[in-house]
Amino acid sequence: MTHPDHRLSRRQLLALGGSVALSGALAGCGSNTGRGGGGAGGDGPALSQWYHQYGEAGTEQAVKRYAAAYTKATVSVEWRPGDYDQQTAAALLTDSGPDVFEVNGPTLDQIQGGQVVDLTDRIAPVRSDFNPAVLAPKTYQGRVYGIPQVIDTQLLYYRKSLLAKAGVQPPQTLDELVDAAGRLTTKDVKGLFLGNDGGAGVLGGTPLFAAGLELVTDSGTVGFDDPAAAATLGKLHTLYADKSLLLGAPADWSDPSAFTEGLAAMQWTGLWAMPQIKQAVGDDFGVLPFPKDGPAGRPAVPVGAYASAVNARSRHIDAAKAYVQWLWVDRTDYQEDFALSYGFHIPARISLAKKAAKLRSGPAADVVSFTTDCGHANPLLWTPASQTALQDALTRVIQNGADPSAQLKAAAGVVTSELRRVQKKS
Repeated sequence: MTHPDHRLSRRQLLALGGSVALSGALAGCGSNTGRGGGGAGGDGPALSQWYHQYGEAGTEQAVKRYAAAYTKATVSVEWRPGDYDQQTAAALLTDSGPDVFEVNGPTLDQIQGGQVVDLTDRIAPVRSDFNPAVLAPKTYQGRVYGIPQVIDTQLLYYRKSLLAKAGVQPPQTLDELVDAAGRLTTKDVKGLFLGNDGGAGVLGGTPLFAAGLELVTDSGTVGFDDPAAAATLGKLHTLYADKSLLLGAPADWSDPSAFTEGLAAMQWTGLWAMPQIKQAVGDDFGVLPFPKDGPAGRPAVPVGAYASAVNARSRHIDAAKAYVQWLWVDRTDYQEDFALSYGFHIPARISLAKKAAKLRSGPAADVVSFTTDCGHANPLLWTPASQTALQDALTRVIQNGADPSAQLKAAAGVVTSELRRVQKKS
């Protein structure tokens, strides 16, 4: 299982959709890029490769083993602790960065600034096999700038026995979720846990997708300034006001302990928690996407993925591109190993996700289906400022009962300004 602190940092990509502000300070980078030695491998140029520091035991050893198996270059892997996204964003502004790097993005600024290399030709033969929800935020004007590695996702877990005891069916709509949470709440157990803030921090745009809306439309305009969005957010406040939500749990939403210890009958958390949940409660659980709301609604599952990218300042761009293709396109055995042998993730390739033994049955198979059929990610045009504006609106509506229409309109104003700013660079 992933260490809780590490898990929180990784899950930010699901909330932020890979949007990271560039920093001018090369925090923690130093000059030791690993270029020129230290790695096993074959002939050819020396390449450096960066990863953020995973908390899952064995992951670092695995990626170094992959690199050592490559025969056309000597690849030196660096494990980067600390604020990895800031480190890499800053390193791309210098000549001391890595050749190949894992990225929570790439961001629009990195793409528009020419800091990352176009990888479209490397992914082209199997592009349609990558989950489109996670590939879309790596794509700009039809060109792919990062190859997704694995998928992380969030979903709704429910205790089968508690629902059966209360005569409650697994909720398929948001109205049913509100009703179920109320009926499942007793003096000892709350109906639902969405995080200690009532869901404002983790849900992000997921309820808006469930209402049939988008954060940003295909034409590049705000997609959520709509009465349907206001109605959906109002129902989230109902959950809070009705005291159906668990608040003040010992651990927040990313940790399943509130669910496994019986503090809540249902919990929103990540796929990464499934092995721990299964160990604690056996088969007494099921999973659901965030339920649809309204006549145009659809089930919604947020997805995110770190990607492998090539630094445009690399002295060996063609060799770096070839290595990325070998590892994240050609070596499907390594891709499945990386996803499932150390933590619990979904391979970014649809074909691999469908055939992986650990994902072929039970709730895990349901999650694969959800991510394929209902997966959504924040779009590339969605910036940190846009995310903050929406999260502030969610907080005011859920916790304080503020008028959803007014809050969404205010958030839409910020997002409109951000969209104009980033699209001017296009």
